[in-house]
Amino acid sequence: MRLLLDTHVLLWWLADDAALEAAGRALIADPDNLVHVSAASVWEAEIKAGLGRLELASDVILADHVAGEGFTEVAITAVHGSAAARLPAHHADPFDRMLVAQARTERLTLVTGDAAILSGYDVDTISV
Repeated sequence: MRLLLDTHVLLWWLADDAALEAAGRALIADPDNLVHVSAASVWEAEIKAGLGRLELASDVILADHVAGEGFTEVAITAVHGSAAARLPAHHADPFDRMLVAQARTERLTLVTGDAAILSGYDVDTISV
């Protein structure tokens, strides 16, 4: 399976947070699954950390952790931008809209706990 991690799922994974249920953890750890992380997730987390809305250690560079985990980075392209802009307005968060657009465009399954994504968009998802 080709997975795209929502930002909160990525952060839970990296922090070994109990909020990531065992089934989600097993899915990400399964070597048969290809795990992708969007540049939008790294961008979102770093912005929130800079604003004081997310606590990251000062020496944490998320891009390094994504690479260290062996995850595949999904860059943001013009095609993704266009697809995100054309999504129905179920969700105001531009980062989440980008993740949905990337999952749809790249045929990835979005791993998320976000109810607005799970119920609002025509995209393959796995709820964690």
